Amino acid sequence: MASGHFFCAIFYFACLCSASLANNPKVNFREKEKKILDQILGAGKYDARIRPSGINGTDGPAIVRINLFVRSIMTISDIKMEYSVQLTFREQWLDERLKFDDIGGRLKYLTLTEANRVWMPDLFFSNEKEGHFHNIIMPNVYIRIFPYGSVLYSIRISLTLACPMNLKLYPLDRQVCSLRMASYGWTTADLVFLWKEGDPVQVVKNLHLPRFTLEKFLTDYCNSKTNTGEYSCLKVDLLFKREFSYYLIQIYIPCCMLVIVSWVSFWLDQGAVPARVSLGVTTLLTMATQTSGINASLPPVSYTKAIDVWTGVCLTFVFGALLEFALVNYASRSDIHRENMKKKRREMEQASLDAASDLLDTDSNATFAMKPLVRHPGDPLALEKLRQCEVHMQAPKRPNCCRSWLSKFPTSPFKKVPCLGRGQCSRSKRIDVISRITFPLVFALFNLVYWSTYLFREEEDD
Repeated sequence: MASGHFFCAIFYFACLCSASLANNPKVNFREKEKKILDQILGAGKYDARIRPSGINGTDGPAIVRINLFVRSIMTISDIKMEYSVQLTFREQWLDERLKFDDIGGRLKYLTLTEANRVWMPDLFFSNEKEGHFHNIIMPNVYIRIFPYGSVLYSIRISLTLACPMNLKLYPLDRQVCSLRMASYGWTTADLVFLWKEGDPVQVVKNLHLPRFTLEKFLTDYCNSKTNTGEYSCLKVDLLFKREFSYYLIQIYIPCCMLVIVSWVSFWLDQGAVPARVSLGVTTLLTMATQTSGINASLPPVSYTKAIDVWTGVCLTFVFGALLEFALVNYASRSDIHRENMKKKRREMEQASLDAASDLLDTDSNATFAMKPLVRHPGDPLALEKLRQCEVHMQAPKRPNCCRSWLSKFPTSPFKKVPCLGRGQCSRSKRIDVISRITFPLVFALFNLVYWSTYLFREEEDD
């Protein structure tokens, strides 16, 4: 009896299951999607040439919200003043003509790959130079239509955009590169672009640039008015900071080394003409080549850049070291000529003194009686006595510290003894000694002024 009741219960349950399966057959959602697309986009039902209505079905402008995802920034060219970026571009708007039944929430959205099936905003990038879509393996584009009529358009594109740069502080500069999006034909009375609320611009986390760092980005509006009307416009400002370490290693340190190498000629003997000339000419040509290489990677601008000041002053120091040797060589030859003239003058004076002494010795008895009280100016003996009197009567001078220090270094070109008098010192040696101190001090002062000026100007610009 109990077993009979058990079999009856099983039979009743089986009947209920079969009835439920008969009443709820399996739904093919792909077929439903096709039917809905044919229904809302069929011939004579939807016209892609007509823009959607405004908010709440009014005749106001269609509102299109924009958001971007920056996938990569490939290059930033200084000489062309442009940058390349790859991004995912998304637009979203409401088109009430595309509403459909979501089958109780089980059909979240419809997907299209043909943009010409629905109305599209006529957006373009106003500062674009080149651009292309990505079609590997399939076109990287999709359109999603949601049950309440919202349309989401997404596409991956690569763009080369113009970026006007101010290079006055190069390479200590920051550059602002913009990405501008505007309506081409629809005025603000028909179409308005707005940034998506929340986070309208996203940037990939592991973004690395070779010579720049993306510090921040700002979103803004840039509506433009022309004689045909006002057009809606959006822009993104990307703030790039130039990495200075590259330029420090490649430009500033090598230039400093060339300037210091040019100072080696101050420590070489003034008679080593081939060595000093070769050193000066080599450093000058190397510095000129370095300068031309830097300018080749930059656009020709009408203003002076920070790097121009640096290379110009370094080139001037190297050229000054070469001119210093020319001055030393001239002073050396002038010293030799002066010493020769002094030697001849001393020989003539000595000959005059010898003749006068011989004359006095021949008539020594009458010398005392006939000695005149006043001698003629041309008398050599009178000149010698007068010079001796001037030496003994001259008041002692206070020692000059700088002259005493300089007198320790140069030597007479003929007498290998330290300089004792003002007229005995070699001017060419003095020029070398002064240059050894002056050139490094002036270059250090220039560095102090240069770095303080441009670093403070960079902070003021920030």
